[in-house]
Amino acid sequence: MTDSVKDALRKAAMFCAYQERTQQEVRDRLNGWGVYVDDAEEVIAELIQQNYLNEERFAKSFAGGKFRVKGWGRRKIKQQLQQRGISGYNLDQAMKEIAPDDYRETLADLLAKKRQSLRDDNPLVVKQKLVRYALSKGYESELIFTVLNGEE
Repeated sequence: MTDSVKDALRKAAMFCAYQERTQQEVRDRLNGWGVYVDDAEEVIAELIQQNYLNEERFAKSFAGGKFRVKGWGRRKIKQQLQQRGISGYNLDQAMKEIAPDDYRETLADLLAKKRQSLRDDNPLVVKQKLVRYALSKGYESELIFTVLNGEE
């Protein structure tokens, strides 16, 4: 390993220690630092071996965090993970971080909070706005209608 690769490894380790990262994020950062293909893959392999880089851990923390903090639904979380290059087993593990009971409860809470902010007397307009809001958060339409019809 050359000195420049060792330096890149040290910087990349600090980059990964700050927060969970994907391999693609690290690869992009290495490219920005002028570390290309073979050297970059060597650095990434070393980061994985030293457990600085773990895509399953990233996917789980991302999914759990976006659900708990931002109230995102499974569809939006899954789409964001796929855009970050997470797929297959890691994606499945991330989705398991969201408990079904908590998921439904979070959706009900989001809809109740949103309903408070809506200033419209027409129940159909209110329902339409609530559905659109929940869809934009990444929730499944069947669940949205189930929760809305259960509340009314």
